[in-house]
Amino acid sequence: MPLPPDPVLFAIGPLEIRWYGLLYAIGLVVVYRFMMREARRRKLNAELIANGLIIISIAALLGGRLYHVIDAWDRYAANPIGALIPPYEGLGAPGGIITGAIALALLLRRWKQTPWGWVDVAGPAILVMQAIARWGNWFNQELYGLPTDLPWGLAIECAYRTVDTSCSAIGESARFHPLFLYESLSGLAGALILPALGERLKGRVVPGLIGLSALAWYSVTRLLLEGLRLENWRLGEIPTAYVVMGGVFAATLLTAALRVRSATPRRGTEKARARRPQAKRRARR
Repeated sequence: MPLPPDPVLFAIGPLEIRWYGLLYAIGLVVVYRFMMREARRRKLNAELIANGLIIISIAALLGGRLYHVIDAWDRYAANPIGALIPPYEGLGAPGGIITGAIALALLLRRWKQTPWGWVDVAGPAILVMQAIARWGNWFNQELYGLPTDLPWGLAIECAYRTVDTSCSAIGESARFHPLFLYESLSGLAGALILPALGERLKGRVVPGLIGLSALAWYSVTRLLLEGLRLENWRLGEIPTAYVVMGGVFAATLLTAALRVRSATPRRGTEKARARRPQAKRRARR
């Protein structure tokens, strides 16, 4: 993959419009249209999405920014104010997913909405956002992994490399795993497959499982790619994302199991329901 163009799309005086921010804005527009379609298909109140998406997006941005700042604290330790002032070029997806999910749960509770249909709407929307917004990392020459000889290896300028992968250490011609591309393609695949699967299995799949599957999809993607990351945030010798996304994945599986169990009628209940019509016919006789 070639070097990207300038990360700044255009500038008006001190104001800079960057590809990174533009792609996140485009991602939000596409997510909004996607969620509106899914909500209407499930006969949910789609009018709630406009206000809800703004609140959830702000919560996700704050969580994602906090995760990134902690992850890259060595970059901000000498100038902590740099974590608060623009341009905001770093967001950690795990933090954004956690705070966004909390905001969604609080909104659904406040608006007295049945949650599982909205989980099916919001879950795949996360993958849609990943598919689009991750390309902002290409323009910033970030979110790349270990050196590789694969044909799609990513070119990175010397100024954007880590210490271990500097031009003086491994040469200017080195290429790297494009982790942003892997996450983008995984998000695109999940955003296409899971809603289509839910539609195909309509009436046979428990509400909420498609959304939970989307969350599990991203968790597995992140767990598989974490080993390719450079200078990732660690707890001791273990990458923090393994702990965070492993916990998200485990919680998702547990929630899905409890959801299926609560939605599946017990055999005793089914037998009792089957006997009622028979008892009524006998009483009429």
